[in-house]
Amino acid sequence: MAETPTPPGIDIRFLDTVEEVHRASAVLAEVWGGDRGGMPPNLLRALAHAGNYAVGLYDEERMVGASVAFFAEPSARSMHSHITGVLADHRSQGLGRVLKRHQQEWALARGVGHITWTFDPLVARNAHFNLRVLGTRVTEYLVNHYGPMDDGVNRGDETDRIMVSWALAAPPVPTPDDDRVVASVEIPHDIETMRREAPTDAAAWRLRVREAVLGYVADGLAIGGFDDARGYLFVRP
Repeated sequence: MAETPTPPGIDIRFLDTVEEVHRASAVLAEVWGGDRGGMPPNLLRALAHAGNYAVGLYDEERMVGASVAFFAEPSARSMHSHITGVLADHRSQGLGRVLKRHQQEWALARGVGHITWTFDPLVARNAHFNLRVLGTRVTEYLVNHYGPMDDGVNRGDETDRIMVSWALAAPPVPTPDDDRVVASVEIPHDIETMRREAPTDAAAWRLRVREAVLGYVADGLAIGGFDDARGYLFVRP
């Protein structure tokens, strides 16, 4: 990933105290619409104390984001980034890149070669960031991966996810050239607003994208990248 300057006043700190853990849990709950179940303080405290990646993102002395990842199966030299969130008033400032760069450096220092995570395939800004900015590789499409979730973001929707793998020391996976693209699957520009204002339409998009992606995968194609206008770009592996 290209060097990303840290904005003035922004700092990343490890969650070393109970107070910091509770604050991080509250920040993540706010990001996900008020649900403390996504990363409860006791679980976060256990993960941090066991030596996993658990940090808070600070603007001066105010925590405005947090990120938590845990080590995967040892022989895979991998880590899974379970949750990362930034408060609404600090988004679109490049802080996602700052957090990922910090996570990358921390992981490489511990012999980790890959970081995996999941994201909602309908959220265009996350697809853009993960596939176009970071250059991760899609490894799976997971249908209703977490089952029902009762937070303000996911409530009432099925939790389909795309799993990606980020090779930390390798060049980013480039967006495929047009001559390699054999199919594409469009997604909404702003599914979050649609879920609030037209939930029936949002549910229809979920099924439409799921069926299209799984159909292309069954035909032997793979998601090779993302385009803001066309959506997911499919190539022959």
